[in-house]
Amino acid sequence: MIPSVTQGSTVTTSIYNTLGYNACPPVQWAALTEDRVNREFGSQLAKLNGPRHWVLDGIQASGSSKTGQTFTFGGIEMGLRATLTTQIGQPTVGNQFYVPNEVQRDTVWIYHAGKPIFELRDPQGNVYIMQSYAQMADRTLTIEQLPDLASKLDLPPGWSYKTETPSAELDLPSNGLATVVNDDLYNSYQKRM
Repeated sequence: MIPSVTQGSTVTTSIYNTLGYNACPPVQWAALTEDRVNREFGSQLAKLNGPRHWVLDGIQASGSSKTGQTFTFGGIEMGLRATLTTQIGQPTVGNQFYVPNEVQRDTVWIYHAGKPIFELRDPQGNVYIMQSYAQMADRTLTIEQLPDLASKLDLPPGWSYKTETPSAELDLPSNGLATVVNDDLYNSYQKRM
């Protein structure tokens, strides 16, 4: 869930998920609406950011990503995982495709050796590793389809997608500020430093 609150010329966007709290009950999720979330949270804009599925093997959270702060949206308890502060009118996370956003969080994504990872590369050579795939634009998308995802994406000029299998564990830290990109199916990627 991604609610945004406007105060003056600043928009504070909070990113919540159910990891560690529940399996996000589908019936309760289906009953949520943007209006309901805005009423419950006090936000002016809310993005129902799912269904979404992790493709990483582990998460280490610290600092601002491990506050223990929760909010219950439509009966579904979720933990606060990150925040993003922007000026009014500036795009926020998930609002534009293939546009980097900086998200304040303290996490390390862990990818095990010998398992595929899915990468976007921008025209400048920056690599973004998929952290989760979404079933928002394509409800039939599964993890088994990810190696061939390039055929479903409308990649901008200079962007590419590929699958790689690391021979050693890959740790992807955010160091307090992660750079995140969404593709045109709402799949989410973090920049590799």
